[in-house]
Amino acid sequence: MLPLEFSDLSYAVGDTRIIRGISARIEAGPRTVILGPNGAGKSVLMRLCHGLLIPTGGRITWHGARNGDVRRHQAMVFQRPVMLRRSALANVVYGLELAGKSRRESGLRAMDVLEVVGLAPYATRPARVLSGGEQQRLALARAWALGPEVLFLDEPTANLDPSATHDIENIINAIHASGTKVIMTTHNLGQARRLGDEILFMSNGRLMEHTPIDRFFREPASAEAAAFIKGELPWQ
Repeated sequence: MLPLEFSDLSYAVGDTRIIRGISARIEAGPRTVILGPNGAGKSVLMRLCHGLLIPTGGRITWHGARNGDVRRHQAMVFQRPVMLRRSALANVVYGLELAGKSRRESGLRAMDVLEVVGLAPYATRPARVLSGGEQQRLALARAWALGPEVLFLDEPTANLDPSATHDIENIINAIHASGTKVIMTTHNLGQARRLGDEILFMSNGRLMEHTPIDRFFREPASAEAAAFIKGELPWQ
């Protein structure tokens, strides 16, 4: 499916412009972190890429995709995952069956991925009684089980304690190592350093920088990025 390209991409609600003429090209391989303060437009950009929102200007192009391929080969995990009213195992199986897998294949694949994320002992437990960190691990398992080429993660640890955050970051690294392209949003500088290879830095709906992570932290090219690294860029 990749590369993914934005061309003068914009999104507005009424007179409020949330994304302002963004152009960028995201290649396969490196982990891409969309970084910026709260209110910068990161989550909206992610939803535009995933197809949940329709641009009000410009376009999004998946250069490696054929007609009908885009939705089948990408997945997204949200900051607050929605759990179905069924067991942890059944949450994963349901997605696989919707994707056309047989019941037997779905069950085997679901148990494999629950084992990897550390939830196999909770396979029969209702998903909605799991802790916040466990639910996020289940959401990652549910998406990963589908074998997406691209996985979008929107602030995947924003509401979690340090221990749960550590678990989620380990899973994200495993997903990347398996060959899935990871594109994630965060406003956490430490997490960006740990999980990113390249940075798309946003401020006030604009893309200010698209650069390798080492260069971003060593030599930020915009005043906004330099201020954000120093903790001086306010909520927008």
